[in-house]
Parts: sequence; structure tokens; C-alpha cells
Amino acid sequence: MAKVHQLAEVGFGKGTNELYDRARPSYQHSVLTFIRDVAKAKSNLNIVELGAGTGIFTKALLAHPDWTSSFSQLKAVEPSEGMRHVFTSTVQDERVTMHEGTFDTTHVDNAWADLIIVAQAFHWCPDYDSAAAEFARILKPDGAVVLVWNLEDRDKAQWVAQLRDCIEQHEQGSPQFRLGLWRAVYDTPSYKERFQPPEEKTWSYAIPGTLDLAIDRACSKSYIASLPEGDKAAVVEKVKSIVTNGDEMVWVDKEAGVFEYPYKTYVVVARLQ
Repeated sequence: MAKVHQLAEVGFGKGTNELYDRARPSYQHSVLTFIRDVAKAKSNLNIVELGAGTGIFTKALLAHPDWTSSFSQLKAVEPSEGMRHVFTSTVQDERVTMHEGTFDTTHVDNAWADLIIVAQAFHWCPDYDSAAAEFARILKPDGAVVLVWNLEDRDKAQWVAQLRDCIEQHEQGSPQFRLGLWRAVYDTPSYKERFQPPEEKTWSYAIPGTLDLAIDRACSKSYIASLPEGDKAAVVEKVKSIVTNGDEMVWVDKEAGVFEYPYKTYVVVARLQ
């Protein structure tokens, strides 16, 4: 089993995951509809969700009308004990089970899955070739892998760019999604031998935001959560200043302190050959 990245292990360790579950955004209705259409089968789907975390994506899937009656089983796989605890405390569906595992060691039977979904996690993969080989092993012949990420859209407003600059300086060399290092999976022997060229799609939108939510989201980043308390407090003060100044901020309800929080969702689909 490949080792979990140290920063992920610390930043998403015990005691950090309730904040993560509360602060991180869910997934848009249109994104979930698109992912449902990726699957060839129309019903009784077997789904493997890798890096399932606290269950944010799982809960969105369970609440979506295109998904509620179309899957048979969902096996969630997550290496973090703290995240598994929050998942099992908040996801209530007899078809869903949680398992310890990693991208290259899922403990799922051969050719079991119609769909593998990895939401907000694949950039932490330490061995892309081994992961691609494992994905191919557990997928049915017409199966597919769907990688999903939400990311604050720095191009929509100056305050978002300032916020990201503030927190991203603390990444400590970690393989964050925005860096695109995860694209190396396409060049691995296991991917080239078993998968078709990837399909990519993006969605732009805004969700309601508040100052408290912006602070919580910043603090839910693994590299911020793992900072010494003094450094974390300095980040919080900087975030407060950026959001309060609100360069190019679009207000939903200024008196209530609610503004548009611009986001993008990125989806990558990899189908077996």
C-alpha cells in the first residue's frame, strides 16, 4: 500500500475533519447529472468512491434524483481514520459502506465497479501508475474513472485571487490540484495500456459566501490546518482583511454579509479501452 502524503495525513488528521465537512462546498446539480451520464448502465450501478473523505460528494450524490434509485452499492474508500469517522457519522444509507484503503490498494473485487469516482482527492496520489493499474483491475470492461475538483475561481474577482495568494504561499511543496501534477497519470504505462485519452469539462458558478465561511474554508486546507497556531492566526487575520475590503465583490445581501463566492468545478473522465 502506498504511503499517504505526510501533509495530508497531518492536515486531515484527527480533530480537523468536522471543520472540513462543514466548510467545503458541495457539488453542483449539473455536475452530478453529467457524472451519472458517464456510466453505461442505467440502474444497479456499483460505485467505488476513492478518497471519499467526510462524505461531502457522497451526500450530494445521495440527494440527487438521477442517482437515488440508480445505484446498487457504493463502496467508499478512505485512508484517514478521522475522515472515516465523520463519514460514518453523517452518511446514512444501507447501500453505502466505508472501507480503509488507498488509490492503489482498494480491497475491491476484480471487475466489480461500473464507476470509480475521486472527488477532491486525486492530486494526493503518490503513485500514478499503481493507481491506474488498480483502477483498471476493479472496473468492469465498460467502466470509467471520474476525477472531480472544486476550486475557488481567482479569475472572477480580485478578492478571490488575493485570498488564494494568501493561503497558497503556505502549500509547503504539496501536490495541490492547481499545479496539474496529477496529469502525469496520463503518461504512465498502466494508463496508456488500459485507458482512452481523458475527457475534461468545467463548470463556472457562484455560491453564497460569508466572512466566517471564507475563514473556515481557508482553515480547512490541509496546509493551513497543519500550521503552528500563531501562523494560522496570522492567515485568519489576512483573510478577514481581504474579504472585508472585498475588491470586485458581488453582494447577494450586503446587510446580512452574504456575497457571491466564485467557483469552478473540473471533471476528468477516463474510460477503459
